[in-house]
Amino acid sequence: MHWATDYIGLPWSVHGSGPDLFNCWEFVRMVQSRHFGRALPDIANPEDMLVMGRTFRDHPERRRWIKVDVPVEGDCVLLRRSRHPIHVGIWLEVNGGGVLHCSQESGVVFQRSDALALNGWAVEGFYRFQGEGS
Repeated sequence: MHWATDYIGLPWSVHGSGPDLFNCWEFVRMVQSRHFGRALPDIANPEDMLVMGRTFRDHPERRRWIKVDVPVEGDCVLLRRSRHPIHVGIWLEVNGGGVLHCSQESGVVFQRSDALALNGWAVEGFYRFQGEGS
């Protein structure tokens, strides 16, 4: 059984506060820390989705991650609705690959690309951590 199974069904929270309440960024931070040993910064996560998307796009942390065409386990996945990247998850090599993410509609879920599309998400890009020196 994959380690991610333990997270499926945990609830979403706008503020991501509490040990089992997450917004998408706080969930990614926790998974990256626990399972991949990467400490990601706290990002103020306003309720305004456009502001949140700009924060993801413009935050200095993005310099330590490079965009890749083919994801591997642990890469971050930036997702969008319409034109705006407003959501983030983790790529997992499970059942042909998919995204583990925490959405307002469902809490923590694992979805392959077809299920993401049915829920209105499109992949904006896959990002791989390059470490401190990048």
